[in-house]
Parts: sequence; structure tokens; C-alpha cells
Amino acid sequence: MKIAKELSNGIIIFVGIGIYFLIIEFFGLSHLLFLKMLNTLFVFYGVNRTLQANFASGKSGYVSNLLSAGITAILGVVLSVGGLLFYIYLRGGDSYLDTLSKDFLFGGKPTANQYCIGVLFEGLASALIVVFVSMQYWRIKTSTADL
Repeated sequence: MKIAKELSNGIIIFVGIGIYFLIIEFFGLSHLLFLKMLNTLFVFYGVNRTLQANFASGKSGYVSNLLSAGITAILGVVLSVGGLLFYIYLRGGDSYLDTLSKDFLFGGKPTANQYCIGVLFEGLASALIVVFVSMQYWRIKTSTADL
């Protein structure tokens, strides 16, 4: 299994999420939780690019495509959380967290590392859901194409 397309699509997820969050931060909308949840669209995009490339190259095995999509999603999430941690420390560390959504994951006053670990678990869980939904979509799409 070549890692090239998984890595490139994981980077596309990372860049998309990064630019999106910078835009909502610029407009002062970073406190709105529902806008933060739209990052799932970038994960869908990257995972579907990987699956589309796999099916176009003749790879139709369920497990190999599941692993390929999973690697793409996990790389995108891990890179994004790493970028978030870097950005939080760039903007002032733990004091910057007060400007982020208060409704997100935590009560109390988490540190930047605690916040990012929570975001990582949330991101991985949603990424796995995206992978399984995308796999079902492509399974149905390819099975009806064979008819």
C-alpha cells in the first residue's frame, strides 16, 4: 500500500481545516461551536479523494480501502490537532483558551495540552465515523455500478 495519496490527502485535510479555522478566527466567530463542527466536511473531502483514487486504480478490497481511508483521516486529524496546539501557544498558551468556545468538551479551565488531547479524541472519533460512512457510500456506489 502506497502512503503517498493518504499523506497528500491528510495534508489537504490539515490545510483545509487550518485555513477554515483562521477564517472564522479572523471574523471573530471562533466561539460558535456549530461552525467548528463543519470541519468534518474537510475530512469527508480528503477521505473521499483517497477512496476515489483507490477505486480508479482498481483497488476494490474493503479492508485495504478501509485502512487507506482510516490512515488519511487519522493523519488529517493528528496534523490538525498539532497545528491547533502550535497556534494556541503562538497566541499566548493557556490564556488564549479563554477565547475559545466554553461549551466544547470541558468544564473548568483546561490547559492547552488537555484541550488538544480532548480535541484529538473527539477528532479521531468523528474521523472514524466519516471513514465508515464513506466506505458505505463507496460500497453502495460501486455495487450499483456493477449492475
